[in-house]
Amino acid sequence: MSDKLWAGRFSKETDKEVDAFNSSISFDKKMVYEDIAGSIAHARMLGKQSIISETDSKEIIDGLEIIWQALKNKELKIDDEAEDIHMFIEAELTRRIGDAGKKLHTARSRNDQVATDLRLHLNSCCLFINLLLSELIKALCDISENHTETIMPGYTHLQRAQPITFAHHLMAYAQMFVRDKERLGDAVKRMMSECPLGSGALAGTTFPIDREATAKELGFLKPCANSLDGVSDRDFCVEIAGALSLIMVHLSRFSEEIILWCSWEFKFIELDDAYATGSSIMPQKKNPDVAELVRGKSARVFGDLQTLLTVMKGLPLAYNKDMQEDKEAIFDAVDTVCLCLRTFTLMLKTMTVNKENMRVAAAKGFINATDCADYLVGKGMAFRDAYKITGELVARCVKYNTDLENLPIEKYKQESELFGGDIYEALNLETCVAKRSSYGGSAPEQVRKQTEMVRERLEQWKKQ
Repeated sequence: MSDKLWAGRFSKETDKEVDAFNSSISFDKKMVYEDIAGSIAHARMLGKQSIISETDSKEIIDGLEIIWQALKNKELKIDDEAEDIHMFIEAELTRRIGDAGKKLHTARSRNDQVATDLRLHLNSCCLFINLLLSELIKALCDISENHTETIMPGYTHLQRAQPITFAHHLMAYAQMFVRDKERLGDAVKRMMSECPLGSGALAGTTFPIDREATAKELGFLKPCANSLDGVSDRDFCVEIAGALSLIMVHLSRFSEEIILWCSWEFKFIELDDAYATGSSIMPQKKNPDVAELVRGKSARVFGDLQTLLTVMKGLPLAYNKDMQEDKEAIFDAVDTVCLCLRTFTLMLKTMTVNKENMRVAAAKGFINATDCADYLVGKGMAFRDAYKITGELVARCVKYNTDLENLPIEKYKQESELFGGDIYEALNLETCVAKRSSYGGSAPEQVRKQTEMVRERLEQWKKQ
């Protein structure tokens, strides 16, 4: 008869196809360390509470630690024929230490075991993702410090709008990724605030367990307050997948700009050869495949979030087998974000910035028109009147194929006597950028302050 740990109720072997369909070992083996850690905490608590003997408790803990070392040293291989990682570890433990191993699952269900393992595993994953985010933010700060005076056009509607600096543009993304770190950290705090272990299958247990002890040992603030809730919700997976999706939104938007900037139509940057590919037929091509793949993989992470939402939306309490589908989705989201962050950061660090091309682009498109209007406002004119006059000057420039910097002063004075020779200095792109010295603006000293603040935030995270 079957050696399955749950086989007592059954008189027939499970169909092999059902075994394969039911198995989760191929993906939940990622949680092997967390499963062992959770089992050690549980065994220690069972011994202290005299639910099992201290001797059995120690034998179980020692056995689990030996199994972990054997796995680390590749002396033991996870059996891919096992139903899941939890049953593999328990079966291996029982094989090694005998009947004491059979006592490990006392006062525990796979339901609370899985929910605990998953939280612990995602906690480790999110800590690593936050390190990758820090590395990306640091790279943005490093690049920005070299380009606080590199003029480029700022865009709205993908039309040249106002002059900014390359540093200002990059620090906008740095702020997005700072929020991503905070958002992911907030999700982790909620996830690790309550420990499901001890919830049992759904109703708790008749044994005098100490849930506070196991929660504390595993790094949780406290046990979850309701045993049904502890085993039946995956809102922490959904919330983390949502935070990961926003990381991918920001990476995807940034990738879109990298792709544009690499094109001959922009030529603002050039990617290092190690982070671009060529064409099989067109020898001149240098394709920004890394950025394109990041942009494409964002859809994959969004799909993982949608999977989690859809799996959970119609489930009655408490645990349902549908919830096995949570792991592949959230693990894929984690793996994809890690891969994208690592590769994208390296791509940024090695790219070349074409400052001259940015400056030439900024000189076109009348992006200093707002500064022309502001000049008149500074002379006492109402903004709406100044706006109208500047628009007429731009129309005149278009007609005569010139720009505001080269329009003769006589043409300015035909529109308003408030114009003087100082208009040309006011329209200088460096002046336009430098004058935007309001908090958070594009003036070099303001962008340097933004970079300093972000670096300070990174240092604060290190100390937490």
